[in-house]
Amino acid sequence: MKRRDFLKASISGAATLCSGGALARPNLEPAPNAVGMLYDSTLCVGCKACVSKCKEVNGMPAVIEGDWYSWDSARDLSSDTLNVIKVYREGEAEVKDRVENGFAFEKRSCMHCVDPGCISVCPVTALRKDAINGIVTYHADACIGCRTCMTGCPYNVPQFDYDNPFGEIHKCQMCNQAGVERINKGQITGCAEACPTGATLFGTREALLQEARRRMSLKPGEIYSYPRGDVSKPHSLYEKPAPEYQQHIWGEKEAGGTNVLHISAIPFDKLGMPPLRERSYASISETVQHTIYNYMALPAVVLGGLTYVVRRNINDDEGDKS
Repeated sequence: MKRRDFLKASISGAATLCSGGALARPNLEPAPNAVGMLYDSTLCVGCKACVSKCKEVNGMPAVIEGDWYSWDSARDLSSDTLNVIKVYREGEAEVKDRVENGFAFEKRSCMHCVDPGCISVCPVTALRKDAINGIVTYHADACIGCRTCMTGCPYNVPQFDYDNPFGEIHKCQMCNQAGVERINKGQITGCAEACPTGATLFGTREALLQEARRRMSLKPGEIYSYPRGDVSKPHSLYEKPAPEYQQHIWGEKEAGGTNVLHISAIPFDKLGMPPLRERSYASISETVQHTIYNYMALPAVVLGGLTYVVRRNINDDEGDKS
């Protein structure tokens, strides 16, 4: 067998195939009327009213750990907890919103990504993004319980109910799933409605981004009237001196952006946010997958080249013998 001929045929076929290779899939754009929430860690007092209201809206039981708790004491997301308040502590934890010897609150719930990894990896479209408002919802009737969405979420949000014999995923659906549908009815999310200080604020993504930028432009100590509940209705205000905000809106660009935005006086890595680049995991994985699918023909090309060379050599040998 002439190795040079085999390699020439294989490389030629591979080059032809590669010339039509898959292009990188860009990040998805926000939905045209995307809605979301802005969580301001500096306004949060850790009262967990948002946790209680979330469970009331979704018909979930309180998680009580220990005999002395009279309030929901859930420490992390679970099949019974879609929204939880966590605490950053350092040293003596004496001063709020300070890195050294300070403390701060942080909210965990679904971020409703603009380019959701959970949707990208789900093989049966049990997770779907509304094309108009951008809300990511879960549909148990389509779910096969593979739990791939749990690995596709960089925020560790989807939670599987292992106590349910039929098994279901649970996550915040921004109060707009079947049986609740507060947003479709013109209401706001339960957690934003219940928050007494406006730490959780509901509105369009664009309006929330504008509000976040206004706050970050404030001078520390400047009195500011913070809207509560709905960003479009600033008549209900909460006045307080502005802190020294981190000049970073989490969710504006991370992994393609999110509809739930966070601002804080504490660096987000200390609040437990994952290190993410601007390109979404979904765009990266889908680009790789589509490229592999395009190039799955390569083995056939190589086999075709091999078959051609072998057959030609056999014919040459038979010609020589004759």
